[in-house]
Amino acid sequence: MNYPKSIRNLIECFKKLPGVGEKTAERLALSVINFDENVIELFSSSIKDVKYKIKKCSICNNLTEEDTCDICRDESRDSSVLCVVEEAKNSILFEKMGSFKGRYHVLNGLISPLDGIGPDDINLDKLVSRVEFEGVKEVILALKPSIEGETTSLYISKMLSGKGVKVSKIAQGIPMGADMEYIDILTLEMALEDRKEISN
Repeated sequence: MNYPKSIRNLIECFKKLPGVGEKTAERLALSVINFDENVIELFSSSIKDVKYKIKKCSICNNLTEEDTCDICRDESRDSSVLCVVEEAKNSILFEKMGSFKGRYHVLNGLISPLDGIGPDDINLDKLVSRVEFEGVKEVILALKPSIEGETTSLYISKMLSGKGVKVSKIAQGIPMGADMEYIDILTLEMALEDRKEISN
């Protein structure tokens, strides 16, 4: 016997989430049946809000519901230090760490010629513009230790050469090929503190 259509539809929706297979999707869909009405309403409205309210910060490209994100609006942050990350969820990792007081610049991915992603596709022009007009003294590259991450780091370093800004890279306590979101906070904090300057 198959599940009723509404449950089958919900199972298919859950399967669209990363890492969720058939059995997990089935378990999640069946658990929704036991939610009370308030939770269902919150669940439903939260999904819609994420889709229709969330946008990119006009300054750093981070996620926000406003034109600019909380970090860019926070005048207590050190605007002379920019931490460059691949995607918004990476900046959340640094925020959980609690020791970084600078600002962020979120790329739209990494340079990857095999995937057809070049320098013009990942928000680098805005990074150069920020360095030139916001009084940035140091750019910290906190990118995934992979071929794409290294390629992007080298490209950024060359782009910023001669602009009077220090370019550093978080230390390599992070294993090659590791995904930033799976790195524990202590390792990430030590990598940030032990960052190395990239010679131009």
